[in-house]
Amino acid sequence: MTLRLVIANKAYSSWSQRPWVLMRHFRIPFEETVIAMNRPETRAQMLAYAPTGKCPALVDGDVVIWETLAIVEYLAESFPQTPIWPREKPARALARALASEMHAGFTALRGHCPTQYRRPVRKLALTPQVEADVARIEAAWADARKRFGQESKMSGPFLFGAFSAADAMFAPVVNRLHIYDIPVQPETRAFMQAMMALPAWKDWEAGAKEEPWSIAHYDQI
Repeated sequence: MTLRLVIANKAYSSWSQRPWVLMRHFRIPFEETVIAMNRPETRAQMLAYAPTGKCPALVDGDVVIWETLAIVEYLAESFPQTPIWPREKPARALARALASEMHAGFTALRGHCPTQYRRPVRKLALTPQVEADVARIEAAWADARKRFGQESKMSGPFLFGAFSAADAMFAPVVNRLHIYDIPVQPETRAFMQAMMALPAWKDWEAGAKEEPWSIAHYDQI
């Protein structure tokens, strides 16, 4: 049975992007259901798939998984030959720690700079809290890449050399840093460029631009 990934708008839904890009990059077959955000029927439609009334949700027959990290782990178990997480134990441990930090943290950046795939690149004034989040993100990325990425034996442009779930978890952060023209170090920009060059990323971005829905609040930031 083909997997079904239920997502919200590609233009705005950071949590939906993470498993979608992961599955598309690793060529895991799935059918897609998109539920528009901020509409009268949104919650009821999402509740039909997940008890939280939120997206994303992964449907595999009678099994439904509705948290992003849980979806990632389910995919890793279901496709053990696919390098969803780094193969080496130390790298995999750090990748999971960073993914969890992203899942639970960086609330200042997430609240102040919403994901937006149709926004022209332009600066946005940042708060000290957002700047602190950006500094931590840059430090975390630099550490992973130094220990396990471009400067290590696992050489490659992503956080752990080859693309993994850790990169997917930070994909919406790459969008935020880019569209709000947030100053970053050259090493950070190199990672961002590698992410934005992924065919899966480009497919998501193209889909966002084709969507008929819009949310005025996000479009005006």
